[in-house]
Amino acid sequence: MRKTVLSFTALAAGLLGANLAMAACEKPRNAFDSVYCLSTEYAQVDRELNQEFGTLRKLLNDGQKAALKKSQIAWIKDRDAQCSYERDDGYFVNLQCAVDKTNERLDVLRERERECQSTGCVEAKL
Repeated sequence: MRKTVLSFTALAAGLLGANLAMAACEKPRNAFDSVYCLSTEYAQVDRELNQEFGTLRKLLNDGQKAALKKSQIAWIKDRDAQCSYERDDGYFVNLQCAVDKTNERLDVLRERERECQSTGCVEAKL
């Protein structure tokens, strides 16, 4: 019984902490809040992108898989070039840019998946 109460208390505290973090993301108070919120959003969309990449990859033959990998590497280079830069005092990433670019790529991969499942995969579009 005591373990159950402790587990429930820990779960409730975790949920309360998550809700407070989400509320802080609605109106970030400072740059650190903004970075936290955007990094959390980026991590989520990046997870979705990786899942979609894997799902799409399962629908492809070997030649199409190679084309998808090539386009994904090109996309990563483009995202990095547009959303980050390095200076002597550090490496800087525009997280909003990274979130936006990743969402755009996620949309492309989802469209390719729909296409592959309906009319067939077009290698040139991968």
